[in-house]
Amino acid sequence: MSVVMDLLNSVTAIVTSGISAGDWITLGLIAVIAIAAGFMMQGMGSLVNTTVVALVVFGLALFVVGITKGGNAAALAEADWKALLAWQVHGLLAYAILFGVIIAVVQVIRSVVMR
Repeated sequence: MSVVMDLLNSVTAIVTSGISAGDWITLGLIAVIAIAAGFMMQGMGSLVNTTVVALVVFGLALFVVGITKGGNAAALAEADWKALLAWQVHGLLAYAILFGVIIAVVQVIRSVVMR
């Protein structure tokens, strides 16, 4: 049970740290990508696939944001790759849960409205 609570705390930490740090760009990217993925998803059977694709798009979007802020593309790519290799599965799972929940909620709302 403590593992589940630890994951839920990590999910809420993603959102609250973005708000408290004023990182509205990252939170906006999460919202836009997850909502778009929810609208594009055919049904709930493809939730896992859509979540993985949304996470990849989110990673690429963060890379593009770093470049537009004046970062060197090659150095940023190398730094992001090293950070990805050092990232623990726990953090990735927290982002996957966050994206999956948002995508599922958007899909349910879309399916109810489109009837």
